[in-house]
Amino acid sequence: MKNLMQDKNIKIIRSKNRKRTISARLVGDEVHVYLPYDMQPHEEEKYVKDMLAKLEKRTRKLEMNKESGYLVKRANEINKNFFNGKLNFESIKYVTNQKSKFGSCTPARGTLRISDKIAGMPQWVIDYVIIHELSHLIEPNHSKNFWGIVNKYKYAERAIGYLLAKSMDDDEVG
Repeated sequence: MKNLMQDKNIKIIRSKNRKRTISARLVGDEVHVYLPYDMQPHEEEKYVKDMLAKLEKRTRKLEMNKESGYLVKRANEINKNFFNGKLNFESIKYVTNQKSKFGSCTPARGTLRISDKIAGMPQWVIDYVIIHELSHLIEPNHSKNFWGIVNKYKYAERAIGYLLAKSMDDDEVG
């Protein structure tokens, strides 16, 4: 995926009012990085790099979720075709903070979060993750009943193997 910050000019803005806080924001085609006035040059480079990475992550998530009407549409299609339209969920969106999971679900709220790491994977793998998370609306844990539901997806075993091969999570798929 393209680095969204690579073509941006970086403008360092120092403030005597800032004592410890550091922030960054996208302003047009520039990235404004706000630093304390007395920050040392060797510290500045590290913090600018960190802030650019955070801004990149935040911007990527916003861009992906702009398009996640796709994710909602796909989840609704899966709900209709796989669950006979019986499930109710509040939201489904890509997130950038899941390092060891492909997705997560909060059944009480009906919220599903899908790791941005799977966005470029084959459709049948993305569908598996959506099915896995939607299944938590029926069975909140990884019980035998839960796996009975998930394994009705014809590509479940194949998708699990694919995800394990990608080594995103060593302990648990989903």
